[in-house]
Amino acid sequence: MDSKLIRKNFLDFFESKTHKIVPSAPIVVQNDPTLMFTNAGMNQFKDFFLGNKVAETKRVTDTQKCLRVSGKHNDLEEVGIDTYHHTMFEMLGNWSFGDYFKKEAIEWAWELLTERFNLPKDRLYATIFEGDATENLDQDLEAKEAWMKFLPEDRVLNGTKKDNFWEMGDTGPCGPCSELHIDLRPENEVRETSGAELVNKDHPQVVEIWNLVFIQYNRLSNGSLENLPEKHIDTGMGFERLAMAIQKKQSNYDTDVFQPLIQWVAKKANVEYGKEEKIDIAIRVISDHIRAIAFTIADGQLPSNNKAGYVIRRILRRAVRYGYTFLGFKEPFLYEMLEILVDQFDGVFPELTGQKGFIAKVIREEEISFLRTLDNGLKKLDSITSGGDKAIEGSVAFELYDTYGFPLDLTALIARENGMTVDEEGFRNEMEVQKNRSKNAGKQTMGDWNVICEGDETKFLGYTETQLTTSILRYREVKQKEKTQYQLVLEATPFYAESGGQVGDTGYLQIGDEKIEVIDTKKENDLIVHFVKKLPSEMKGEVRAVVNENRRTLTENNHSATHLLHAALRQVLGDHVQQKGSLVNDKILRFDFSHFSKVTDEELTEVEKIVNHKIRENIALDEKQNVPIDEAQKMGAMALFGEKYGDFVRVITFDPKYSVELCGGTHVPRTGNIGMLKIVSEGSSAAGVRRIEAFTSIEAEKYYNQKIKLISEVEEMLKNPKDLKKSIENLVTENLANQKKLEELNQQQAGQIKNKLKDEVKEIGNKNLITYKGAFPSADGMKQVAFELKREVENLVLLIAADINDKPMITVMLGDELVKNGMNANDIIRKMAAAIKGGGGGQPFYATAGGKDLSGLDEALKIGQELVENA
Repeated sequence: MDSKLIRKNFLDFFESKTHKIVPSAPIVVQNDPTLMFTNAGMNQFKDFFLGNKVAETKRVTDTQKCLRVSGKHNDLEEVGIDTYHHTMFEMLGNWSFGDYFKKEAIEWAWELLTERFNLPKDRLYATIFEGDATENLDQDLEAKEAWMKFLPEDRVLNGTKKDNFWEMGDTGPCGPCSELHIDLRPENEVRETSGAELVNKDHPQVVEIWNLVFIQYNRLSNGSLENLPEKHIDTGMGFERLAMAIQKKQSNYDTDVFQPLIQWVAKKANVEYGKEEKIDIAIRVISDHIRAIAFTIADGQLPSNNKAGYVIRRILRRAVRYGYTFLGFKEPFLYEMLEILVDQFDGVFPELTGQKGFIAKVIREEEISFLRTLDNGLKKLDSITSGGDKAIEGSVAFELYDTYGFPLDLTALIARENGMTVDEEGFRNEMEVQKNRSKNAGKQTMGDWNVICEGDETKFLGYTETQLTTSILRYREVKQKEKTQYQLVLEATPFYAESGGQVGDTGYLQIGDEKIEVIDTKKENDLIVHFVKKLPSEMKGEVRAVVNENRRTLTENNHSATHLLHAALRQVLGDHVQQKGSLVNDKILRFDFSHFSKVTDEELTEVEKIVNHKIRENIALDEKQNVPIDEAQKMGAMALFGEKYGDFVRVITFDPKYSVELCGGTHVPRTGNIGMLKIVSEGSSAAGVRRIEAFTSIEAEKYYNQKIKLISEVEEMLKNPKDLKKSIENLVTENLANQKKLEELNQQQAGQIKNKLKDEVKEIGNKNLITYKGAFPSADGMKQVAFELKREVENLVLLIAADINDKPMITVMLGDELVKNGMNANDIIRKMAAAIKGGGGGQPFYATAGGKDLSGLDEALKIGQELVENA
């Protein structure tokens, strides 16, 4: 059975059990402060487990794109080395939200695996939670009894809290779980050692394929457990491992999920997979990593130097480095693999097909950039290994890792080839320091929610209201970096929570005579959370929630202008333009979009002209809520890849022939409210992505007024010429001519100094010493004199202590023979520089230094002469 049919059969099976098939959430997580990437199938359903939302459909099933490369679930360093870890993987799952529980989950799991997929019953093992006396938790007898309908008791194994009690985090929903393991070893090995002895022992052929989680408790911040009002089922089965079991393979990489990629890499490298371990590891790393890279870019996360973007950049660089080191790939190659992925996932994850060209270009640009960095890193490592030292310091090894992407094993390999060692302990210490720095910077502790009034979800009424009467449902304390804030959840709110690029509202809550400032509003999953610095003294009763209307209005101007800008860019540049990120607040709008060349001044002018024309047309907002997603797409509404849309969406239209987008943000009632738009910058924000920043309304007016004021001031300075542009051009021309004359004078002066110095050579042994203290026209002139004297004076030692525009600067130049015999300009300059309270360096034959103390020039020259005389 091929992998496409395996996936289809899984979903069809649970659909037959009245589960609704839902699409995968994006692999890049939004509105969840605890996660960067989706690392489990349950992530998109957290609000149902947490009680923040009530599920409309009690039973669902899906295949979820997951990524485990950061935080607790970090498999990156194992990927490729073993044959069963992956960065990106699919998690097949079925869920029950307060509907069925253990009995049905276990029965259906057994039915699917043994009857639909025909896995051998005598090779399957189930684990159950053995209980934990410290938590006052009994053995999960309910699960055990359900399994013993299908399995003998010796294949229903007890598991510890570590393996068989699932927790979402330090707090929140949790419960016992039951894992299904399969023994894929040859028959002779099975006869020798029972599979029961190898379960959860990291054996590559005795593996977990399915985890059934029974969510029935809630973990409080004090560590205690309480029963949940409803019990839930959350199951997750690794698609790649299931394919391995069904296709009777010994490794995930031997299945048809990975083999097309593996064979492509092997063919390109002109090698055979399965012949040499280090070659195989490289091929597995590349075949795994391209999946993670492609899907994260498709879902909107571009490689960068920050947070999730840095994780993706690391994965990409790891793949390139393995290809470079072990397969001889010196040119970009990863981007070429996209065709295989698109074919594999066609009809399953359409975001790959829809953005194939863009994803390939982003990957290729990243590869080109890193190959240059990799080459520079190898040169740095070469300079270290040729320096005569016997060991590479841990800090240097860490710099190679952090800056150039060199894993410790690569640095150690090159070191061994050069008869050197690496301070691995020092490297690990540097790594720990960085990890601790990152942990401490983001360390945040949250208290439990304190319920004031019963209620499940907050009603957002901010599309039509900016103030209303409501009540507080719950609150909690949040501590970070010794600061304490509080988060409030209201029964209804006019406050817009940060989402889709639009910042969260600010304002205040009025409770009686007390006014509490709301400093921000964010979403935690789908829960609207209001941030305040202090709690009201009275939590119960009526609360008047008031949004800062002026800030909201200015933000709306920028958000609606972003829609108009997006449409104009597509009109001028082409339909390939897609939004890749945005920021809209009350000051500025920032819009990132896919485009692979600089937008010309003429194109920007045309875009601005179109947007301002649409503003002057004063187009009325056409807002439609709860539109079926299929109907919205038929309307031509633009959906953003990487966004999670429900079955019903909100459509924002400014002229159905111009701008129709799916959007949850707030907008102006008419485009005329925007006033005007002025583009103030355009540049690159990432490979294949351009960024425009613009002002609207009051900020645009300020911008124009500042420019007009500046022009008036320049006109006044130039005595109000009739032709301002011509006057400035004349000034620039005169300035260039004067600069040229000055350079000629400086060169003449430097030449005179050189000729004078050439006549003042002092012989000291085999050295010809020239010293000079005094004014010099420029640093370039001093460098010119030094190099000319080196060419003209054999065995030169030149010491210059110069005053350049009232700043001290010293220079040391040595002849080549003197350098060969051990003299070093760097050593001399460092000691001389101390006298002028400065520092510097250079090469063994030529070094310079600047400083702060002009009065130290005599002392600097004296130090230099003594060093030369004693050399």
